Amino acid sequence: MATIFSKIISGEIPAYKVLEDDRFLAFLDVFPMVKGHTLVIPKEPVDYIFDLDPDTLGDLHKFAQKVAVAVKKVVPCVRIGVAVIGLEVPHAHIHLVPMNQMSDMNFSHPKLKLEASEMEEIAEKIRQAF
Repeated sequence: MATIFSKIISGEIPAYKVLEDDRFLAFLDVFPMVKGHTLVIPKEPVDYIFDLDPDTLGDLHKFAQKVAVAVKKVVPCVRIGVAVIGLEVPHAHIHLVPMNQMSDMNFSHPKLKLEASEMEEIAEKIRQAF
């Protein structure tokens, strides 16, 4: 079943990509909780993150760590929060959320609506941080 993430991987849907290799992709969430909210996904279309084979799961987290370090260089924050919810899109993914307070990770809060130009500016700064 094609998901929004598989369509992003294939290029059918554009995304604000920040890092990509042959197995993983990181891009800005278009409905961010805070500026810099980034999603990290395996390109393999697996619904549940814990159904990934152990090596892929470990490598996904290593890839996410690289992305988190770059996001923290660009977005003023105390920490990068990590969440795996897994209910909103049936494709394994990790949320990386710049945090200055606990409420920055509250997924029930209203999402930001940023202009495309601001999203691209944030993505470009993160890409340059690697």
